[in-house]
Amino acid sequence: MKRLEQIKRVVTPIDFSDNSKAIAESAVFMAASFQAELVLVFVVQKFEDYSGFFVPQMNVPDLERDLQVQAESRMDGFCKEMETFIQGKGVSSVTGKVMMGDVAEQIVSYASDDDGNLIVMGTHGYKGLEKIMFGSVADKVVKTALCPVLTINPYTCCGE
Repeated sequence: MKRLEQIKRVVTPIDFSDNSKAIAESAVFMAASFQAELVLVFVVQKFEDYSGFFVPQMNVPDLERDLQVQAESRMDGFCKEMETFIQGKGVSSVTGKVMMGDVAEQIVSYASDDDGNLIVMGTHGYKGLEKIMFGSVADKVVKTALCPVLTINPYTCCGE
């Protein structure tokens, strides 16, 4: 495990929900504490994960490509908003990355492959049937990540 003073890159998964801003702001605080880079990641869930449940009436590769393009556009906007937020806070930079695949696996893989020293993520994301089918993303990341993982309850982290 890497020592905390070696943290140079904080990886933070977001899902563009209302909670994403609170989680990202908490990640900014952590990145600033170490004068580290902040990388925001979003993972487009592949539809093959749902193949046993339904057969869509559309071209799945086209839909997945469209979702990725839309996610990249949203990530650009989100990163611009965060760039304004980080000014003067000591974060070296903020960047965004959109990937496709299993959400937990992609988060762990990205942090491992791209020198992520700390993952800061929310405890809430999937709800209802999706959580039953896929389990908790945060739980999977905590159990498989090769670096420390800080989980944040978005409903209590910012005192709103």
